[in-house]
Amino acid sequence: MNIFVLNCGSSSLKFQIIATDLEAIEQDADQQLAKGLIERIGSQAVITLQAGKSSPLKEAAPIRDHSAALDYIVKWITARGANIPGIQSLADIHGIGHRVVHGGEKFKKSMLLTPEAIKAIEECIDLAPLHNPANLKGIYAAQKLFGPAVPQVGIFDTAFHSTMDESAYLYAIPYQLYRRFKIRKYGFHGASHRYLAHRYRRITGKSREETKIITVHLGNGASACAIVAGKSIDTSMGMTPLEGLVMGTRSGDLDPGIVLHLCNQLGMSPAEVDRVLNRESGLKGLSGISNDMREIVAAAEEGNPRAILAVQVFCYRLKKYIGAYVAALGGLDALVFTGGIGENNAQAREAACSDMAELGIKLDSGKNKATTLGKEGDVAAADSRVRILVIPTDEEGWIAGETYKLCK
Repeated sequence: MNIFVLNCGSSSLKFQIIATDLEAIEQDADQQLAKGLIERIGSQAVITLQAGKSSPLKEAAPIRDHSAALDYIVKWITARGANIPGIQSLADIHGIGHRVVHGGEKFKKSMLLTPEAIKAIEECIDLAPLHNPANLKGIYAAQKLFGPAVPQVGIFDTAFHSTMDESAYLYAIPYQLYRRFKIRKYGFHGASHRYLAHRYRRITGKSREETKIITVHLGNGASACAIVAGKSIDTSMGMTPLEGLVMGTRSGDLDPGIVLHLCNQLGMSPAEVDRVLNRESGLKGLSGISNDMREIVAAAEEGNPRAILAVQVFCYRLKKYIGAYVAALGGLDALVFTGGIGENNAQAREAACSDMAELGIKLDSGKNKATTLGKEGDVAAADSRVRILVIPTDEEGWIAGETYKLCK
């Protein structure tokens, strides 16, 4: 079955076409047939398209909205000789999987996108005003282009974390604010954390019931998750993706009084505070250089003091979360790193694991430095009680698998 995976941002559309079936899902052997990204939707868009392992095609064109972006991709697939294996027309697309950021308390698993399900996603817009409207644009556009004959599935970032206990997801604010407005922790990066838990069991041969792991997704957005028996019991992101670890441009955890101080003492509007905490903070705000860890590490190696500080704060916050989740889990079998930083930055992994031998976490520096460029690897020392793994994430593959199961 050929699954069209869509991930729509506010001004972008990322896609993959993945061939999958039950055997491929079982063996992690999905086949990526094509992928692409359209950025700067609403103006002169930047377009990257790739069929199979051929060289990427880079173009620029005026793209007014997400419907036009999807139409552009479909025309490339079907009318412009893309030479995608097994794809000649829209009839060769058998299902569409949409990444949906926020499902609130309405969605605890992936769902076929019936009119009722789409209405429920619309009702979650207040919880994710930057993300859900963009996800819905992709859904509406796909419905228009593919029609009712092609089943569509929503895979929710928040769904994996719906297994958290009240003691983990409630904030210590008046309870009626939760009851009336659903103000609580939801967590994100669910497809990534769920895939890592699945892949860990595949690598080790362990059953779901006998695993206690911490998965750490480190990229421009970053989150940690504590998983027992395949279920999320806690995660670092909260009601929004702003809570938790230091990220590329997001602050992560901070004293809520800072928000009041910025408003009351510095005269900032809520919109200005939102911009500062989401777009000007994190690694970018601390370093004054970039939100890209590679650039910051390069500057740190040249002795830039703010770059050094940014790396130190990032790693210290991560280390604290790992320690806290070891306590929450009551022990640990494995620590798993993924994401652009988690997979490729040996320095961040080593700093996060330093002086953790008392918790059973002991990293092998040589193995760690040798495990880069998005490769799987075990970087634990021989006498480490906890396995320390680097596993490239495959969110799109997981979405394709979920979509296949529901379409069947």
